Amino acid sequence: MRFVMSVFIALGFMVAAPVARAGDNPSAHEKHVAVVESLIAVLSKDYVFHDKALSIGAVLRAKAGGGGYDKLTTSSDFARVLTDDLIKASGDLHFSVGVDPDWIADYRLKDLPGRAAAERLRQYTEGAKTNFGFDGVSRLDGNVGYLNLAYFADPSIAYDTAAAAMRMMENGDAIIIDLRYNNGGYLEMAQFIASYFFPGDKDKLLFDYYYYDDGKRVDRGQWVLPALPGKRMVDKPLYILTGSTSFSAAEWLTYTMKKLGRATVIGARTAGGAHPVDRKPIDSDYYLQIPIGQIRDPVDKGDFEGVGVQPDIEVPSIDALGTARKLAFERLSESDPAKRKELAWDAPSLIAKDVPIAVTPSMVQAAIGKYEGRMIGLDRGRLFYVWRDRFRASLIPVAPGLFDVEGVTAFRYRLVTKAGRTTGLERVNRDGTTQVYRRL
Repeated sequence: MRFVMSVFIALGFMVAAPVARAGDNPSAHEKHVAVVESLIAVLSKDYVFHDKALSIGAVLRAKAGGGGYDKLTTSSDFARVLTDDLIKASGDLHFSVGVDPDWIADYRLKDLPGRAAAERLRQYTEGAKTNFGFDGVSRLDGNVGYLNLAYFADPSIAYDTAAAAMRMMENGDAIIIDLRYNNGGYLEMAQFIASYFFPGDKDKLLFDYYYYDDGKRVDRGQWVLPALPGKRMVDKPLYILTGSTSFSAAEWLTYTMKKLGRATVIGARTAGGAHPVDRKPIDSDYYLQIPIGQIRDPVDKGDFEGVGVQPDIEVPSIDALGTARKLAFERLSESDPAKRKELAWDAPSLIAKDVPIAVTPSMVQAAIGKYEGRMIGLDRGRLFYVWRDRFRASLIPVAPGLFDVEGVTAFRYRLVTKAGRTTGLERVNRDGTTQVYRRL
């Protein structure tokens, strides 16, 4: 059984169009009571905490029996209120009730010949539309690999995409994995990604867990994979970015890498959803997304349910990427003189990306004009640079009187001033050499 943590939310498979159910025969009250009783049966069989299932069920049964749901006139409203009541009674954010008769009908026919293949094709087609959650794979300034993951797809259908993304990372001097807005998914994908940062020649436990499958308890563990496509990155600095919307499997990757001392976690405390989930039919209309298991970390055998994962460096999530870039540069430059020089060069650009510098009237007055062989002008509030009356690029202010050039990393420009007046434009090259162009 593959272990899914909130992947239905991530892939957009949640609730079908609302179905009106008011005044049907049997009565709305009887229908609500019947749905609640069926839901309680699923809870008692598959909810991870069997002792809590009884108390949660008692709360729902009392409300349904007392007519607490009778004023709800549509199935979608009933599902929404049931979800709220389940979360309130359990404190578990993974609970969700939905309405999807088509999914339930397919679920009950899932073992028929050809059904599994058709469902797999559907999941692949849907997942491909979002690149299986791999929202961004790039090389940042200073040769830092950056991987932005929106959710963890099933690696059995997303394997090639995942492997290609990790191959893109292997040449970086440091790696940043961005999980700030990741809602979870398949633990097997988290296992696949984590395995790249440990040796494969000896056993390494990432986490173990148990879950209930139709009332039967199953115990499993997930270990570092011994074989992977591409290179492992066991010695590269690793930074994981988190936010308050990092959830479930995203939290587990973060938590275990932190516990094992393999990553520095930067950002905001995560949501606190530690339990794996499954989707179970309640009746012919309603389904229940239910937490079915509990995961334990390999060090303390604990989890983060309800409390979230605390970052090593806590900053607002919007500032996490800039903080990670700076830390990566600083760490890489500690023992590498070339990196120290590179850091000194890139620092103004990095700071300006996090805290952009506005183009002010005084800046415009100081900069615009003609210089030897080139000019600086203003267009729609943005400074631009023209060379040989043909080549034009925007200028990005990175410090007082200092500008990066759009698309250029080999040099930048600095205004030369004397007695409060701009007298020239200095080209400052990455290698430290300079050349001054007189203002005309």
